Amino acid sequence: MSTTLADVIAVLEAAYPPALAESWDSVGLVCGDPADSVSRVVFAVDPTESVVDDAIASGADLLVVHHPLLLRGVDTVGAHTPKGALVHKLIRAGCALFSAHTNADSADPGVSDALADALGLTVLRPIEPKPSQPLDKWVVMVPIDHTDAVQGALFEAGAGRIGDYSECSWTVTGTGQFLPGDKATPAIGSVGALEQVSEDRIEVIAPRTERAAVLDALRTAHPYEEPAFDVFELATFPSSRGLGRIGELPHAETLREFTARVAGALPSTEWGVRAAGDPDAMVRTVAVCGGSGDSYLGVVSALGVDAYVTSDLRHHPADEHLRAGGPALVDVAHWASEYPWCAQAKSVVDAAFGSVPEWHSRVSTIRTDPWCLSAS
Repeated sequence: MSTTLADVIAVLEAAYPPALAESWDSVGLVCGDPADSVSRVVFAVDPTESVVDDAIASGADLLVVHHPLLLRGVDTVGAHTPKGALVHKLIRAGCALFSAHTNADSADPGVSDALADALGLTVLRPIEPKPSQPLDKWVVMVPIDHTDAVQGALFEAGAGRIGDYSECSWTVTGTGQFLPGDKATPAIGSVGALEQVSEDRIEVIAPRTERAAVLDALRTAHPYEEPAFDVFELATFPSSRGLGRIGELPHAETLREFTARVAGALPSTEWGVRAAGDPDAMVRTVAVCGGSGDSYLGVVSALGVDAYVTSDLRHHPADEHLRAGGPALVDVAHWASEYPWCAQAKSVVDAAFGSVPEWHSRVSTIRTDPWCLSAS
């Protein structure tokens, strides 16, 4: 059975969940039929004409990119427009286009993890962590003869998942007591008679978004007409997902040495690698943000890092940052900072489909950094 575009998208979206994308972003499938077979995939940062032509020439069924082709609202994808022409070219060649943008930025691992890894950093945490998924803890009392049925229903409704583990619960046995009223129809005992029953107390975790489904499953599976249960909203904590990363070098080195490290780790561009700060200052703890990161200058200043690696830094924000005592800055080309992600995304897809006969994937070697000349 052949691998379909839908199969590959499912793997990509598991690694880079669309829910992590910023509200203004446009991610996912741009063109292509999810039912089509896929065996040749190309990864790139930008869906430029040269990248599209290269992918088509190599017989690719799918082009996976970081930057969306249609990020801003468009009124037409007519072939007379630059972006529309690329869409038509891809469709005619049977090559799908998929983008993972800010969802890949915030994923774990994501774009900044790939950048940190390229620089030899051990990642500690995000610069701006996203909160953990809102969770409920359900506490359900159930007669011991019905524990398995109720527990199974809760699991089926989405409860009991913790990280990579499923069907997680905690159970202890106790004694439940109740007195059925005149209008009650008790499953156990009689109206007007005080009843004591051996019951299990089941505790499970469930996403808050699944609250209605879990409640419905509980009421359906439970033998009592009025089940006894509690729902606790758990506190949220910073997660390992979020924009940017903070990491550590194996050992301290000067800013001059660290800048050379960055230049040697990333593909060379006309933009080059620039640093601001004391060249002899020691660097050990580093913040990185793939892509444009000057909006985090204030944040990284409060983190106690020694240096910040990002792209598209501007004169006045950088100058004011340094005057205020902020960490050293290392400015690299936008494209170069995100290029390591291509290999990461390739490894994600290859882990799922690499053993499929005739499967082939590669990272495009075309440099799509727009700056092509420099002089000094």
